[in-house]
Amino acid sequence: MEFTARQIANLLHGTVEGDPDVSVHSFSKIEEGKTGTLSFLANPKYESFIYHTKASIVLVNQDFKPNDTVTATLVRVANAYASLAVLLEMAGKLTGIEKKGIDSLAFIHPSASLGADCYVGAFAYIGEDVSIGDGCKIYPQAYVGDKVEIGSGSILYPHVTVYQACQIGHNCILHAGCVVGSDGFGFAPDGDTYRKIPQLGKVILEDEVEVGANTTIDRAVMEATHIGRGVKLDNLVQIAHNVEIGENTVMAAQAGVSGSVKIGKHCQLGGQSGLAGHLHIGDRASIGAQAGIIGNIASESRVVGSPALPARNYMRAYALFNRHPELFQKLEKLEKAMEELNKNKE
Repeated sequence: MEFTARQIANLLHGTVEGDPDVSVHSFSKIEEGKTGTLSFLANPKYESFIYHTKASIVLVNQDFKPNDTVTATLVRVANAYASLAVLLEMAGKLTGIEKKGIDSLAFIHPSASLGADCYVGAFAYIGEDVSIGDGCKIYPQAYVGDKVEIGSGSILYPHVTVYQACQIGHNCILHAGCVVGSDGFGFAPDGDTYRKIPQLGKVILEDEVEVGANTTIDRAVMEATHIGRGVKLDNLVQIAHNVEIGENTVMAAQAGVSGSVKIGKHCQLGGQSGLAGHLHIGDRASIGAQAGIIGNIASESRVVGSPALPARNYMRAYALFNRHPELFQKLEKLEKAMEELNKNKE
């Protein structure tokens, strides 16, 4: 499987700068580029590698201006990273093995409904009154509880667990070991013990949601934990009961969201960030890695630190924090000088 720079540019609506007939058959990182491979430059931190890479073709943004000679053929596109995703998706379809059919070792309850062209792997379990749309893939040892609804084109990888009555939209991807619909952490103090609060709600994933490996999304106490269209959750993320996440929000690994938090659209949450319960996060807010959020965050804010501060304030404060030993020494000198002055006055 080979493609020329001209073919790639036509596919991506880009332009060629260099040899339009040079061909590639694989991909490589720009710092490890090899002849016959395609690479990309999206992050300016890696620009130095483009002047030495052996990759035959490099995807770059339209506004890229080289500071030295580039021997590779460039394909200029509107967004190099997004264009790479298009090419990788196409390559995956061409080289991947298409899973089809129902394995004889799968269990499917007679009341379940499966659409056309579905795949169900060995030892997968599909419960009562389940509805699964066309073209879905349920990999081995996945569990789909009673009354679950799954939209067309969705994929459940091995060991995914979807509890009863949850709803999965169209073209969702649930990676290995993730759990959708486990009980929320609800316990009422009762003397010296805790009484469990039944979690009677469900989880709703809208279309095109991707859930990382071993991520957990708890069902609501009542009504639904709601994950909006296009949300992307990394591995090992915890979403508590009755949380609402707006469309196209992304969340990196080990982030944790406490109960009843409402997160807006197009937000970004860094790895290991933590949100206290019952907060509101505005649209397009950016929360840095390991940030501790204990109050509401306004739309389009950028916060870091724990407890979180506006990013600019945090950087100023951190710069002073690094100077604490020096400032303390100066303070001690000033105190001694003041003591000397007071003695002289006496």
